[in-house]
Amino acid sequence: MKAHAKTVRVTPRKARLVIDLIRGKNIKEAQAILMFTPRAASPIILKVLNSAIANAENNNNASVDKLYVKEAYVNEGVRLKRLLPRAKGRGDIIQKRTSHITVVVAERE
Repeated sequence: MKAHAKTVRVTPRKARLVIDLIRGKNIKEAQAILMFTPRAASPIILKVLNSAIANAENNNNASVDKLYVKEAYVNEGVRLKRLLPRAKGRGDIIQKRTSHITVVVAERE
């Protein structure tokens, strides 16, 4: 089963650093890694992972002990554009990037 978090206010580049740590790991190991990784994206990705686990358990009657992270990826979301005033009446565009986080869990055979 899979779970998504859309338009999360963390840059995709920073979120990918965290998501690369859990790809292919079993569930307990992935949760432990996310709990002790000191990055801003870690609690968000942990929440998505727990949602994917709950989806697998409730919708597919999957055994939690056999689950692992099959896929985990971060895509770029919308960019919030803000203006920062500069000299001579100009304005610089500040792009606040967002992410779409997807985690897919499956049962090991």
